[in-house]
Amino acid sequence: MQDILFDFIAKYITLTEEEKNAILPLDIFHTVKKGTILLKEGQQSKDSYFVINGCIRTYYIKDGEERTTAFYTEMEALTPNCVVNQTPSDYFVSCVEDTVLTISNLDMEAEMNSRFPKFEIMCRKMSEEILVKQRMDFDEFKTSSPEERYLNLLQKRPDLIQRVPQNQLASYLGIKPQSLSRLRARMLEKKC
Repeated sequence: MQDILFDFIAKYITLTEEEKNAILPLDIFHTVKKGTILLKEGQQSKDSYFVINGCIRTYYIKDGEERTTAFYTEMEALTPNCVVNQTPSDYFVSCVEDTVLTISNLDMEAEMNSRFPKFEIMCRKMSEEILVKQRMDFDEFKTSSPEERYLNLLQKRPDLIQRVPQNQLASYLGIKPQSLSRLRARMLEKKC
């Protein structure tokens, strides 16, 4: 697990042995079972997540219905907005499948950034990438039809089709599960 994390970090910065050795004793690696809720609506938290293997999602409950807003899979990071704002969470974070992730907190990150300033550079670069991706995803979602959203998902994140329950996938696309079934059927007819 640590090698996977170090390989990911190497995309942004070069770690010395001292820096690697500073990360190892932090007890950040966790194996979490499918269905585990990592963060509940109304809960306060200082935890950020980085998925090594598996899948987590964010969702709201509106009118008694779960509404999925994002999936995070291998090599993706999530810092819930409640961590940054230091307010109770507006949404839930849960594991879609058995997941291996790192869990860090603000205090741990501040200490590492203080000891090793280049970690802060890495975090800034990652934050910029995440912000750009989220903006593009939001714009794409707002300007596309459900069929276009599904086609985009097939193109950009085909792994989710097999990994995520249909009701969560439909919610993520902004449609009902029945509509997703009809959409898939129409697309199959077009192929034939």
